[in-house]
Amino acid sequence: MRALVLDEELQFVEDYPTPTPPPGEALIRVRMAGLCNTDLELMRGYMRFRGVPGHEFVGVVERAPGAEVWEGRRVVGDINAACGVCATCRAGQHTHCPQRTTLGISGRDGAFAEYLTLPVANLYAVPEDLPDEVAVFTEPLAAACEILEQVHVHPTDRVIVLGDGKLGLLCAQVLALTGCDLTVIGRHAEKLDILARRGIATLCVARNATVAGLPRADVVVEATGHPDGYATARALVRPRGTLVLKSTYHDTLEANLTMAVVDEITLVGSRCGPLAAALRLQARGAVDVTPLVEACYPFDAILTAFAHAGRRGALKVLVDFNPPLLPAAES
Repeated sequence: MRALVLDEELQFVEDYPTPTPPPGEALIRVRMAGLCNTDLELMRGYMRFRGVPGHEFVGVVERAPGAEVWEGRRVVGDINAACGVCATCRAGQHTHCPQRTTLGISGRDGAFAEYLTLPVANLYAVPEDLPDEVAVFTEPLAAACEILEQVHVHPTDRVIVLGDGKLGLLCAQVLALTGCDLTVIGRHAEKLDILARRGIATLCVARNATVAGLPRADVVVEATGHPDGYATARALVRPRGTLVLKSTYHDTLEANLTMAVVDEITLVGSRCGPLAAALRLQARGAVDVTPLVEACYPFDAILTAFAHAGRRGALKVLVDFNPPLLPAAES
């Protein structure tokens, strides 16, 4: 099969082995995949990953031995493949299974290939009327939903989302559903306008500008994708407030934790989330992901797609494995 392979550098290959699903897993033909900042961090050494990257996808189940009811169904998938039997899994914490593999991130080839495999237990059926261009956002939207699984956000809370990238825009839309006093701080007026059109308050600040003087918030979500985002977020959260960390990056974070102790700040690491909830929000139109799509490339142009996604300020770049055929030229 054709695949994008990361081994020191990215290579598009035509003859990568097609995976064979082990017992309990399904073979999935990828229809569309999305690039995220984690994919870019993998290229910089994050998780020391080697293989096929990519974890945001929508596809069709081609083969599911023992679970044939899934065959032919359009699906998205939980990216964490857990053992299911360890104490962590039995406690309902499969995303922290010490034996887990993670699609396109750790120990498991991912979605930038024509086929991938995932446990059948990880699959979620996509509603028929939900386009691929929307369904492909299920995994990152679920990550935004995870905040509300971890933190009780009250309608009376003042909440700040720091960062106007792809994940920040999704987090803001999810948090807005709580009725909280929400403000999103970013550096790109055109991105913040996506939220402003939905009635969400925004503040555009220049790079390296100070946020001193802003009212402190009960909850601050750090979604900048930059190591210096922690210090800014920490300055915005009130004593005994909650700081939610959504960014992952290869660089080492330098942080002064002394004042986090003095101010009794609750630090919450937040990663993967509930896919079923994300699918419901998409199906109901409670969030709008379409303005986040900046470009869509055919799979054979995926190296160009990566270059586009790496541009400063780029929004979502998608990869279409089934692009429409161009009409035949008239004779």
